[in-house]
Amino acid sequence: MPRLASPAAVLAGTSVIVTRPSQDAGPLVRRARAAGAHVVRLPGLVLDEVEDRDAARSALGTAATGDIVVFTSPASVRHAFALGFALRRAPMRVFAVGGGTARVLARHGVAAIAPAMRQDGDGLLALPELAAVDGARIAIVDAPGGRDAIAPALRERGASVSRIHVYRRAPARLSKGRIDALAAAPHPWITLVSSGEALDYLGRALPADLAARWRDEPLVVSSARLAALAADAGFADVSIAASARPADLVEAACSRAAPRLRS
Repeated sequence: MPRLASPAAVLAGTSVIVTRPSQDAGPLVRRARAAGAHVVRLPGLVLDEVEDRDAARSALGTAATGDIVVFTSPASVRHAFALGFALRRAPMRVFAVGGGTARVLARHGVAAIAPAMRQDGDGLLALPELAAVDGARIAIVDAPGGRDAIAPALRERGASVSRIHVYRRAPARLSKGRIDALAAAPHPWITLVSSGEALDYLGRALPADLAARWRDEPLVVSSARLAALAADAGFADVSIAASARPADLVEAACSRAAPRLRS
C-alpha cells in the first residue's frame, strides 16, 4: 500500500512562501520549517503605527469603560497595549478573533473569549456570547481597511459599535534580495496567504515574469473569500485551509504536497 513520508518530512523539497508581515510571520515560518520546507519570506504588508496616536489612545480610554472589546489580530493587541490600553470596568468582556490573538492577550493578563473551531470573523460572530448584544457598547480594535464584517453584524444585533484603529497596514517594500530568493527557490512553491491585500499587492509588485510563475504554483488561503479573490487573480491551484492559524495553513500545505510523496 502506498505510504506517505513521515509528517516531519512532508514538505521536504518544497518551498513554502510566507506572505505575512515580518512582525507576525515567526510562528508560521517555524511550523513550515518543522515540516521540512524551505521557507521564503515574501511579506505583502508591513504593520505601522497609526498616524494619530493621541486619538487612538483617547478612543481606547473610552473603550475601556464599555461593555465589550473585540481584538481582531495579535497586532491589534500589541499596538493597543503599546498605546496604554488597560481594562477599567470589571464586568467588561474581551473577545479575540482566534487563539493566537487570545494568547497575546493572556500575556497581558487578559482572559479572552475566542472561537474554538472557525477562527475568523464569522467564527467570532457565531459565538453564543455575542448573540444577544442589544444595547451593548462594543469597541472593535483593528486597522483601517480589511473585510469589516464584524461591526455591521453586531450593529444589526442592536449594539452600539465603534472601530478603533490602533495600527495600519501598508504595502511592504519588496527588496531585490526577497525577489531573488523567490526566483531561486526550489519548486514546487506553495504560497500561504491570509490577507487579500497582501495577495493583491504581491501580484502587482513582483516582476511580471516572476508573478506569472508564482500564479502557476499552488496557493493555500485561509477562507473561501480569499479563494475567490485568488481565482480572479489568475491562480488555478488553490486550497482552502481550515483557518488562518499557522497550524491550519501548514496542514493544508502538507495535504497539497503529500500526493507527490506517494510511491
